[in-house]
Amino acid sequence: MSRLLADDAATEALGVELANALKPGDLVVLEGDLGAGKTALARAIIRALAGDPMLDVPSPTFALVQPYDTPRGPVLHADLYRLGDAREVDELGLLDNPEAIVLVEWAARAPEIVAAATVTVSLAIPPGGVGRVVTVSR
Repeated sequence: MSRLLADDAATEALGVELANALKPGDLVVLEGDLGAGKTALARAIIRALAGDPMLDVPSPTFALVQPYDTPRGPVLHADLYRLGDAREVDELGLLDNPEAIVLVEWAARAPEIVAAATVTVSLAIPPGGVGRVVTVSR
């Protein structure tokens, strides 16, 4: 599935749609350049899973992993941008809980995470810079 997300409201709506389709054990890889909207989409997914549209969902850039307890089960949001070595991903425990829904930004820094992905979401800013193009594959 590919579509144009015209604005932040469309990104949030897609986040709700994806959250409704995710199940325990899903590993979602969020791909895209800096500023493409990976964190905004992850934030919308987490808020939908938590059932709280005002939930504080900080970027995990510095913490590397942010955990959430939601009515749908545990959720991990990871950002591997600052990962020094792909072997360090094991220490993050992203694959330790088979019931967790895991969202990973900059997953290309750890090929084992990309290989384990059950959902891949690619985001890009289209020519002209208005909105974002998203492609979702399972």
